Amino acid sequence: MPALRALSPFAHREYRVLITALAISIFGSGMWAVAMVYEVIYLGGGPLELSLVAAAGSVGLVAFLLAGGIAADRVPQRLLIIAVEGANLAVIASISALAMAGLLQLWHLALGAFVLGVGAAFFFPAYSAILPRILPPEDLLAANGLEGTMRPILQQAAGPAVAGVLVAAMSPAYAVTGVAVCHLLAFCILNFLHRQPAAGAPGTVGSEGTAGGGANVSGQTRAKKSLRHDLREGVSYTVRTPWLLWTLLWACISVLFLIGPIEVLIPFVVRDQLGGDARMFGFLLAIMGVGGAAASLATASFPLPRRYLTVMMVSWGLGSLPIAAIGIMDSFWAVAAALFVFGATGSVGMVIWGTLLQRRVPPHLLGRVSSLDFFVSLALMPVSMALAGPAAEVLPLWLIFLVAGTVCPVMAAVAMVVARMPADELAHPLAGGAEEARETEQSSGAEEPAEDGLAGS
Repeated sequence: MPALRALSPFAHREYRVLITALAISIFGSGMWAVAMVYEVIYLGGGPLELSLVAAAGSVGLVAFLLAGGIAADRVPQRLLIIAVEGANLAVIASISALAMAGLLQLWHLALGAFVLGVGAAFFFPAYSAILPRILPPEDLLAANGLEGTMRPILQQAAGPAVAGVLVAAMSPAYAVTGVAVCHLLAFCILNFLHRQPAAGAPGTVGSEGTAGGGANVSGQTRAKKSLRHDLREGVSYTVRTPWLLWTLLWACISVLFLIGPIEVLIPFVVRDQLGGDARMFGFLLAIMGVGGAAASLATASFPLPRRYLTVMMVSWGLGSLPIAAIGIMDSFWAVAAALFVFGATGSVGMVIWGTLLQRRVPPHLLGRVSSLDFFVSLALMPVSMALAGPAAEVLPLWLIFLVAGTVCPVMAAVAMVVARMPADELAHPLAGGAEEARETEQSSGAEEPAEDGLAGS
């Protein structure tokens, strides 16, 4: 049954520990998204100041993401994950103390956001790398679906909603304190993770010729190579793989045009067009999260569509269209509907995308390609954050949202045509579990790209 298949990773003790801590941590991150916005406003900041604080977090993430990917291959992932959560706790606890004492300044928030971004740069690759160590290959898709379901519910829905209530009822400082409590609990739980066996050791999940085992064994060889060689090999594979390259190019453009308006300008749409407060902003994010969670669970509970690249790009492209109208909407429910559709279609694409990386990228390149995926996709996030505020000073909001919502569908269509995605997905069907993993493992050592530029697919 689909429901039972989606819950299969919970049979493993290490996954239960990891996912419990992750759930609490991302709930805190959802609270931070609202607490930070209204802490900036409480300190007298506007769109420009909010852009600077948000951009600081994005700069920290992007600047250290490649280093985080390499560290995940060379340092025990368990230690990285625990260290990141400890750093998050220290940062948020400090901001909470300053806010409660009335000493908090905007530069404190910017510095804290930067450190949190650096932590995320090390966390994401480490989390991706540890999953094949603690789960068998047949449970990885379900784990991706569970994370895709959990993250919108907690980070985009429950966390923002709770923080919005705390801000409206008391003050932003109390919401920040709630974030600190979440990171404290997550840090304590992560320390119950067991030390993992050496990569490729007997008994290690994925050590019997699976995709996970291939990545572990090849990691010993890569450790002897230079960091420059590691990066060059990953970049080379990405550039000569059309579906991968053009999807990442589309992601860059979508981040540039969408993230800034959504993260920075929607709070002011709520205030100026809808006459709302922190609670309304929090509930709008919650509705977007609910749409994402429902779509993630539905996508992960059924087989991958035969036209997987087409479904992915159409979901992302058409799902951006409702954003074009947010700047002229004066109804809460209209904005909520637009964000619900955007969240749902975005999650459909992300679940499919995660599965593609696991199935079509050779195991010995998966870590580096995953890191490059995050890096290339987020490279323009700081620019988007930094430009949103100044753009709102000289351009009407309706024009900013109109451009954001129409550029992305056009670029999705361009990516599909240039990369020949409809033909590619038919030439490389993804209909198999263990058999597909074995085929991918056998192709992992191939150095020559296929006829369409896909190596080892």
